Amino acid sequence: MRSMRAARRDNAPSRWAYRFERLMLTPLFRLFLRVGVPFSVVAIATTVWFSNETRRENLNLAVNDLRRSIAERPEFSVSAMAIDGASDGTAEDIRDILALSFPVSSFDLDLSGLQAQVADLPAIASAALRVRPGGILQLTIVERTPVVVWRTHEGLTLVDPDGHVTGPAINRHAHPEMPLIAGEGADAHVLEALRLFAAAAPIADRVIGLVRVGERRWDVVLDRNQRILLPEQNAEEALDRVVALGNAEELLERDIQIVDMRLARRPTIQLTENAVEDWWRTSKMNLGTAGQ
Repeated sequence: MRSMRAARRDNAPSRWAYRFERLMLTPLFRLFLRVGVPFSVVAIATTVWFSNETRRENLNLAVNDLRRSIAERPEFSVSAMAIDGASDGTAEDIRDILALSFPVSSFDLDLSGLQAQVADLPAIASAALRVRPGGILQLTIVERTPVVVWRTHEGLTLVDPDGHVTGPAINRHAHPEMPLIAGEGADAHVLEALRLFAAAAPIADRVIGLVRVGERRWDVVLDRNQRILLPEQNAEEALDRVVALGNAEELLERDIQIVDMRLARRPTIQLTENAVEDWWRTSKMNLGTAGQ
């Protein structure tokens, strides 16, 4: 009888055991057990731990103390600043705007912010900063090179070929080697002005400067109160023609006040008042002689 009962016993797993075994064969479920469950437990424990304000304050104090102990180590101390590539005036401006107090920890230096401050100076084209071994804050500067003096209503300024103002000019005599430009918007056309100065090289001793008119074109200002009015287009060619006439016919040596080249097909000249009076006087004399 006992043997018959043993023969009828069912050794198959229960429905729930079967379902669990099938679930364990699923890769996503196994990944959840290996990663999701531990992560959830840690996240819950961390949330509970940080929910206490005292624990949070103690942790912040510990982190700050650790950071400060590392930052104050001698190998991270910056004790001086070296500036290469800058003139004395620019170097002084850099030191003034940075206003750093040494020694300072390299952890307390915002290099990108300091570089932006230095690069904002008008006289600087580019700046590179790094902390050099030995605790030296190294600044490598590339300054803008002014090529013209620009006269504005506010005074004289120095301008580089790209039209950037590099700084004020003390007076015109302080920069005799630089040509003079004037007028609204003249700083945006420095390269064109330099080409015109090159074209006017044969009469350079008479050229006072260039004036930008209406932000469209240039006037060449000469001594003896003479002007050459250049067109908007092909200004260099027009100036070359005037210079050639000046060499061949001594045009600019006559009593002429204005040479107007704005109309290429019809250049005109304007005489000085004295020349006009002489012309009228001569004309009257000729008319009187003819009447007799």
